Amino acid sequence: MTVWVLGDQLTADVGPIQHTDHVLMIEAHGFADRLRYHPQKLLLLFSSMRHFRDSLRADGYEVTYITAETFGEGVQTYFTANPGDRLVLMEPPSHGAGDRLQHLVENCGGTLTRVENELFVTTHAMFDSWAGEHEEGRTYRQENWYRHVRRETGILMEDGEPIGGEWNYDDKNRETPPKEWSPPPVPTFSHDDITRSVHAFVSDRYPDSWGRVPSVEEPLQWPVTREQAVSLLDHVIDDRLEAFGPYQDAMLTDEWALSHSLLSAALNIGLLTAQEVVDRAAAAYQTGTAPIHSVEGFIRQIIGWREFMRHVYRRSMPELAQANQLSQTEPLPPLYWGGETEMQCLSEAVNHVYDRGYAHHIERLMVLSNFALMYGVTPQALNEWFHLGFVDAYHWVTTPNVIGMGSFGSDVLSSKPYASSGNYINKMSDHCKSCPYAISKTTGENACPFNALYWDFLKTNEETLRGTGRMGLMYAHVDKKDDTEWAAIRSRVDEIRSLAQEGEL
Repeated sequence: MTVWVLGDQLTADVGPIQHTDHVLMIEAHGFADRLRYHPQKLLLLFSSMRHFRDSLRADGYEVTYITAETFGEGVQTYFTANPGDRLVLMEPPSHGAGDRLQHLVENCGGTLTRVENELFVTTHAMFDSWAGEHEEGRTYRQENWYRHVRRETGILMEDGEPIGGEWNYDDKNRETPPKEWSPPPVPTFSHDDITRSVHAFVSDRYPDSWGRVPSVEEPLQWPVTREQAVSLLDHVIDDRLEAFGPYQDAMLTDEWALSHSLLSAALNIGLLTAQEVVDRAAAAYQTGTAPIHSVEGFIRQIIGWREFMRHVYRRSMPELAQANQLSQTEPLPPLYWGGETEMQCLSEAVNHVYDRGYAHHIERLMVLSNFALMYGVTPQALNEWFHLGFVDAYHWVTTPNVIGMGSFGSDVLSSKPYASSGNYINKMSDHCKSCPYAISKTTGENACPFNALYWDFLKTNEETLRGTGRMGLMYAHVDKKDDTEWAAIRSRVDEIRSLAQEGEL
């Protein structure tokens, strides 16, 4: 038996790799010719794969490592040398990937057995059983799932009740950092010969990729080995977790990381498992390293949202990928590709992605997605931008987050769109203080674009949204506006669109 290890399954701690010493890995390059993937994403992926290959060999595994243009070519090369071999693979989470790989193997005369993906905390069967009992149709609500997982696993539970008496502590996790606060330094990692080689390869092979190519002399931003990932996890637990909770929704100018864990890239390629990260966080509460509101908020992102997204994606595809219930039609405005805008919040968020392939979850949802949603960008265009631009982006996680949540292309995940005026950004950030656009104005010269777009969005999509859960208060405000005010709003929206299309917003 040979275990086929994919580039997002780089672990020897779980799965079928524990029961064999024969491993197949295929490093395919052609996929990155189709989209302008961020060079730091490609550097992370290829370097991590090669490091994992070498660590397996050092541990006594026999590793067949094939470089090819496509998985098809790589599989053909393998079975030419190993006719009739039997492969075992942890089920890839992206829709259709397992079926496509099985087809490739069987066409070459081999067999492929797909088994549960143990990089996640929960199983397909666990979610399917819960969904059948608790949810109706094809709509799912995360809070119900999150509580179910905690009951089933015992995570942050005591005598059948949530530790601390509350299921979540959102009311304590929406603070703005005081002026004297500064986040802990962000860990970086050293290049070695493998990473230097990959850096040269990526720079030469993909010259048109979107995003900053760091100098080979710069330290690495993202861990590419198991040891580096564990050291980052240690740092998170010891130095970042305590402040993560209260400041997790905050945004500060010139601060791209704050107290966020920065673990998603390592988690999504398997250098860390979700279970070990959750266990470490829970232990931090038990030992007094971090308070319950920070630990609970952190764990909820993993066993709540991350696991939830994976399962909803699995059950909602392929329809979810093409969903567009608001009939959005606009292309992504140029500012997403260049960050050239006077809007301080958008400039910061876009440049965070360009510089590092990363922006934290509030920037993703309430700035990048929120603007595109109200501007009218097609969910698929925004999803593609997220997929190619973020180091931690894979179809199974970007598609439900961007199309289902950020774009409200489907109501499978939420009962209302995550749309807001500039007031939310002003509350949760310091961006508006240095922005030339006036947060207090909806119309007229220099009025914050978020404000007019928000009211226009509600009015344009009134037929779909008015009866939607929790939207009643907003439509009470819509009803108070007269024709003169609506004319001014539409005029401002037209101006915003014109400026954005010309790259002058």
